[in-house]
Amino acid sequence: MDKTSKKKKIALLGSTGSIGKQALDVIRQNPDKFEIEVLTAYSNDVLLLKQALEFKPNTVVIVDETKYESLSERLWKEGIKTYCGEKSLEDVVQMEEVDLVLTALVGYSGLKPTIAAINAKKPIALANKETLVVAGDLITSLANQNQVPLLPVDSEHSAIFQCLVGEFHNKIEKIYLTASGGPFRGWTAEKLASVTKAQALKHPNWEMGAKITIDSATLMNKGLEVIEAKWLFDLQSHQIDTVVHPQSIIHSIVQFEDGSMKAQMGLPDMKLPIQYAMAYPQRIASSFPRFNFMDYPELTFEKADKKTFKNLALAYQALELGGTAACALNAANEITNAAFLQDKIKFLEIADINEKVMQQAYFVKNPSLEDYVNCNDEARRIATELL
Repeated sequence: MDKTSKKKKIALLGSTGSIGKQALDVIRQNPDKFEIEVLTAYSNDVLLLKQALEFKPNTVVIVDETKYESLSERLWKEGIKTYCGEKSLEDVVQMEEVDLVLTALVGYSGLKPTIAAINAKKPIALANKETLVVAGDLITSLANQNQVPLLPVDSEHSAIFQCLVGEFHNKIEKIYLTASGGPFRGWTAEKLASVTKAQALKHPNWEMGAKITIDSATLMNKGLEVIEAKWLFDLQSHQIDTVVHPQSIIHSIVQFEDGSMKAQMGLPDMKLPIQYAMAYPQRIASSFPRFNFMDYPELTFEKADKKTFKNLALAYQALELGGTAACALNAANEITNAAFLQDKIKFLEIADINEKVMQQAYFVKNPSLEDYVNCNDEARRIATELL
């Protein structure tokens, strides 16, 4: 069998989340191209067991050690190696058989497994934007040293990446990351004061996990994407703009130094960027629904409201400050996002607390991995106290 027809063996980190489940849909539709080597989940042992029995991976990891015994008893009988704990995530991504690591973990938890995979020279399909938000300098330096590709899975960054194929040597003047505006587009601060969790979890265009859906409602998700774009595409903050595009058909735009612009378009479906990253550099056939211009006679654009949705402004501030600022912002946001989902704080308090943590947290201009870890821990502590 020649190299191009060999099945790509995937380590899927976070298989029970929204991105993980959609990645498995892509693999179901392309059994001749991909196979699962590793499946991991944080604590959803019921779904992880079901996935493991269907896809028959070599190895499974459940991070929550309390769920290990019953899961391992069932899977070892099937000849599936089963491990637990966070350290196991770092071990399994280094397995020789793995051809691609798809990191679909939520938040800060993606950092150390991604570093381990890069050090093992494994190509990364990155759906965990927080890894680059927290430690973009460290991750991109390691990837360059190890000549490891970072293939973006976020729809906006995948769009930029797709626009740049064949253009990598041409200078980018600016990129535009599009945002749907979330469920509260155009709302005033007064109106946002009484927003409920149920309202915030109703995204108009995309089906995503709870954490990212709340981040989209506060525009923090767009802020994290701005920081991620800086590292993925080696840009300065003035080269990254955000524009609200309620239809979510244009996923992002690149403007080159001659003024020409390229946009990547399609229906809002995360399976497309997942499949693109997994199959790169090939495009492979899909049965996804096709875009019809007559269904969208108008594509509209608006300015992002950074004053009302303060999280987006905070992300730009963190980008300008550099160092550990974005790490602190991300840590605070993980705490406040969870607190809002648990009905402990109001919607507008998410950004208010995030701002205070950024002002108070440990700051190092040229951080090491240890500095990032310390900053993350301290920012979480401050955010928890401010709750």
